[in-house]
Amino acid sequence: MLVLVTSCQYFEKSEDREPVVRVNDSYLYKDDISKLLNEDTSPQDSAVIVSSYITRWATQQLLIDRAKLNLPEQQQQEFNDLVANYRNELYTNAYTDALVSRDLDTTLNNTEIAEYYEANKENFILNEDLVKLRYINLPNETNNLDEIIQKFRRFNEDDQADLANMAIQFRNYSMNDSVWVKTKSVYDKIGPLSADDRQTLLKKSNFMQLSDSLNTYLVYVNDVLTRNDQAPLEYAKPTIREILLNKRKQNLIKELEKDITKDAIENNEFEIYN
Repeated sequence: MLVLVTSCQYFEKSEDREPVVRVNDSYLYKDDISKLLNEDTSPQDSAVIVSSYITRWATQQLLIDRAKLNLPEQQQQEFNDLVANYRNELYTNAYTDALVSRDLDTTLNNTEIAEYYEANKENFILNEDLVKLRYINLPNETNNLDEIIQKFRRFNEDDQADLANMAIQFRNYSMNDSVWVKTKSVYDKIGPLSADDRQTLLKKSNFMQLSDSLNTYLVYVNDVLTRNDQAPLEYAKPTIREILLNKRKQNLIKELEKDITKDAIENNEFEIYN
């Protein structure tokens, strides 16, 4: 059998679905197995893949048959109901998602987001620390380090332009200190920092110069929010956007269900008998 099922000709699809393996009343067909392989699969690999699949399939069918013989009918009916419900949900969800995606307006203005934020502030409490900071990672042997530190700390418009021109010297950097970031990402970027340095990191208007065997890290913490503080609007925006879009989606689904039921009644496709 394995010689047959591993030949290229054998794996060609057949309209009459020729069976390859039987376990009691269950059959595994040639076209089921052909899906396992592609043109690049060698004969040796084909044999291993097919043999393994047939063994797994046969074992599963034998276990299913034993279960049907030994499990109580009530429990089997519960499983059948679960399978039927899951199948129905797959169909209906796929259909409604396709229709809703077509009609869903994903544009949200800042006023909608801000109004939702103000009305639900108690739901936007931080469960982690956030900071606004800028940092530079550069080699320890950098010759103009003092100049870079001066510009980095002062950070006026001229300094920012100069640092941008010097960026080729930096191994990594971020000059955008107006965006809230999680402290975990800071620890990942700045090697000498860890969660043990939380108190040091969570200080406003704080400059730090750190180093390891290869690099020097310049860090300036512009602002700080700690866990249990109110999450700022700009940080909560992505979450609020998802909430509002999901509400729109659910409303569209309700309208769709209402319309499809109404149409079915009008077309005599849906009737309730007294």
